Amino acid sequence: MAVIDTSRALNGRVSLSSAVAARFAALRETVAVWNARRATRKALSGLTAAELDDIGLTVADVENM
Repeated sequence: MAVIDTSRALNGRVSLSSAVAARFAALRETVAVWNARRATRKALSGLTAAELDDIGLTVADVENM
């Protein structure tokens, strides 16, 4: 996700609202990545060892994700 900062002060400093928005965007991205990884682990943990082997993974690979 890209963020374009259009709220810089004229003296080059970043405004407080811009800094808060950037932190919020970073937090939102972190949560999105965590959730995607969680969903992947959940889906893969439902597969048998043979099914995991078919896609080149092991049970240990799933546990270490």
